[in-house]
Amino acid sequence: MTDPSTRDDFQVPPEADPAGSRTASGAGAPALARAVVEIESHVARSGWDAPVRVFALVRTADALRADPGLERSLTPEALAEARADPHALTAVEQEDLPAACDLEDLLGQLAWPETVDGVALSAEQIVVPADAQEAPGTSDPHEHLARLAGHPDRQDMRLVVGVLRSGESWCAVRSRRLDTAASVVTGADLVPGLIEALRATLI
Repeated sequence: MTDPSTRDDFQVPPEADPAGSRTASGAGAPALARAVVEIESHVARSGWDAPVRVFALVRTADALRADPGLERSLTPEALAEARADPHALTAVEQEDLPAACDLEDLLGQLAWPETVDGVALSAEQIVVPADAQEAPGTSDPHEHLARLAGHPDRQDMRLVVGVLRSGESWCAVRSRRLDTAASVVTGADLVPGLIEALRATLI
């Protein structure tokens, strides 16, 4: 499900600037930011043209109390982080996602039990200048997407967005054109529409 939606509020602004990265507030914000950055790095190792990937986020300390055997599957670094920060998170990738025609359809089918503290999602998007989005064109979404994909100024972006039940959010955005860890843009509210859609899955 690459380039899964043409909704403007599901897209990162094309002018996003790494220097303009914003900070999040809330007790769980630092742990969420770390988790999102780690997920982005993990997903990046698989390369581009990848499907949507979804991760449940659970507090590591709570998961260990519920299942002490989990300790055997965690790295020493993750265990140390959980001891130092009660809000530290473990990301659990979800397999066998429901069939969906686009990202909005997929999110509408997701719901999480109370034992899940948050959710993160990785998706690739095509970003084009605003005038290309607004130009008259076909009403067929597939033809519209094909037109955007062929635009000479298109940029491929990978969005990794995470939210917690307690309200915190964090985003990491990587451009295919600047495909380095140092060029990843981060911030609390870079993709507001996608943040709100993810929050709705936690209700």
